[in-house]
Amino acid sequence: MNIAGVIFDCDGTLVDSERLAAGLLRDILQEHQVTLTVDEVLARFRGVQFALCMEGLCRDYPGLPNIEIVNSFRARTLPLLQEKLEEMPGAVEFVRGLSLPKCVASNGPRSKIETCLSTVGLLDVFHGLIVSAYEVEAWKPSPVLIEHAADLLGLKPDECLLVEDSIPGVQAGLSAGAQVAGYGETDFSEFVEHANFHPVKTFGELKVLVQRIS
Repeated sequence: MNIAGVIFDCDGTLVDSERLAAGLLRDILQEHQVTLTVDEVLARFRGVQFALCMEGLCRDYPGLPNIEIVNSFRARTLPLLQEKLEEMPGAVEFVRGLSLPKCVASNGPRSKIETCLSTVGLLDVFHGLIVSAYEVEAWKPSPVLIEHAADLLGLKPDECLLVEDSIPGVQAGLSAGAQVAGYGETDFSEFVEHANFHPVKTFGELKVLVQRIS
């Protein structure tokens, strides 16, 4: 079970971006007379390919201008992140103190990943060590993104620990054969019997896990 590298999700794992992004999408939907709470948007949004999220919204709310909303969301996301984004508590200290090889694997586009990492001061740590689903054309819960990330580290997936805050992300990691740390407050109860799954609420708990399995 020993691991030799760590793969990090970005949104909701290293950076507290998901609620910001969900709030932005809520505001844009409100401009088109669709009223959802941030939590309702998050339920659709977290860990899901954005195109699929929008497909579901357009199916449930006929008449929504898909392309217009996507373009508005993309244009407004990066300035919002640059202004308001914060790290997840303890993330920067943990990453900078981690001696194992590490990379980022995210469903987001590279521009967003790099903006997030730069804003919280982690971009230098992951220079040349970022895998975007848009570039490999495979989104979580597909294991392909995780396989690419492991390859970037020169490792096999079963030699890696994936740190994830979303159910699709956990599914991707387990399907790839990696050890998976389910981070944060997400309900991961469906995975608790899986031998490769490890729930961690905080980066302090993650540190203990990494020490145990590396």
